[in-house]
Amino acid sequence: MTGAVVGLLREALSERVDTDPSHLDDARADKSGHAAPGRPIAIVHAASIDDVQATMRIATATGTPVVVRGAGTGLAGGANAGAGEIVLSMRAMDRILGVRPDDLLAVVEPGILNAELNRALADHGLWWAPDPVSREISTVGGNIATGAGGLLCAKYGVVRDAVLGVDLVLADGRLLHLGHRSVKGVAGLDLTALVIGSEGTLGVVVGATLKLRRLVPGQARTLTASFPSVRAAATAATAVTASGVQPAIMELMDAACLRAVHRMLDLPDPGEAAQLTIQTDGPAASVEAESIAATLTDAGGAVRLARDDAEAQLLWRIRRSMHPAMETLGTTLIEDVSVPRSALPAMFDEIARIEREYDLVIPTVCHAGDGNLHPNFVFDAGADAAVPEVIWQAADELFRAALRLGGTLTGEHGVGVLKRRWLADELGDDQWELQRQITRVFDPQGILNPGKVFTP
Repeated sequence: MTGAVVGLLREALSERVDTDPSHLDDARADKSGHAAPGRPIAIVHAASIDDVQATMRIATATGTPVVVRGAGTGLAGGANAGAGEIVLSMRAMDRILGVRPDDLLAVVEPGILNAELNRALADHGLWWAPDPVSREISTVGGNIATGAGGLLCAKYGVVRDAVLGVDLVLADGRLLHLGHRSVKGVAGLDLTALVIGSEGTLGVVVGATLKLRRLVPGQARTLTASFPSVRAAATAATAVTASGVQPAIMELMDAACLRAVHRMLDLPDPGEAAQLTIQTDGPAASVEAESIAATLTDAGGAVRLARDDAEAQLLWRIRRSMHPAMETLGTTLIEDVSVPRSALPAMFDEIARIEREYDLVIPTVCHAGDGNLHPNFVFDAGADAAVPEVIWQAADELFRAALRLGGTLTGEHGVGVLKRRWLADELGDDQWELQRQITRVFDPQGILNPGKVFTP
């Protein structure tokens, strides 16, 4: 059967079909470190909507599973492909189809990189607000699939706030145009919002109409504050939120994260300090920076305002180097829980408790402006690269702690493979089953990204 499916793909798509064993092996894994068992049967490098539709028609006719893939930078195993599956790569569909500065929108294909899009939009005095740390390597389609966020989302929102519509190819090859190009639009159910964050389980996003912003005027200001403990830093972050001043970015790095990054970048040892790094922007950036600095000083922080752009860029380089720094420590399971911002100190208390109980060090970075934490479980992987059971036990404690505090399993990485066993705990059995049923309306055969998200 595998050979017949590949034959049908080659007949329809010719050189777009890739069966190079090394490329197939690459498609088994993402940045999470997880790899799917077995090897997919082929990669289709789609260059057009027609290519996607042809692939899905063949998949439906033969009952062959399809895993949609962008740049492979996910952190939950959501786009990993295994035995018997077709990989539908969207990376070659990377064009900007139109920019409308008067309407503050752009129409793009899903394979364009986030940062490349914003470099092109800058020529029009515009930008797309979602700002994941992976912006230089992650695609807009991948951002939409996972509902990505990033450093700026506390002030400017996440992907769900910045997409007006999507073009979606269903499992059977039909093409839908969801959403609208107007600012308002409430006709029917909001299927665009349903697709965002659906992790390839509802259809293939082949185009997106994005809601843009004008470039922020004025000079951004960056400041840092060091604290003797991560709990003190978290408490200070909640004080900033309570003050009513809205920073564009507010990031927290605990001592273990900060030491790893400083070591990798050959910077002075920061000792046991935890650090908040904050950016204000817009015409009131300087006034807001001074107000935040006063709040952080009152909270016990040692505050420093960046002298110039070079120092500010170094501070943000330190923050954006966190993931590479974790890789220097060993194999890393990068987690992604969110809690109400007022619960940040309590969540860091829970992480400290889990570290003690399981004899682990869990370096943690946090989008403190919106309560999204990224605890990192670092371990020595064996020959099979499996995550040790003690790590899963500690992760179980972490997820349940976030839920107890009114939070969620994932703020921006998605469920994928790695969190599916906990999804019903958050949703409840009735909602979990209802959401499974919704996926079957879009994909009756269950061929889109099987084994992910809603698999028991």
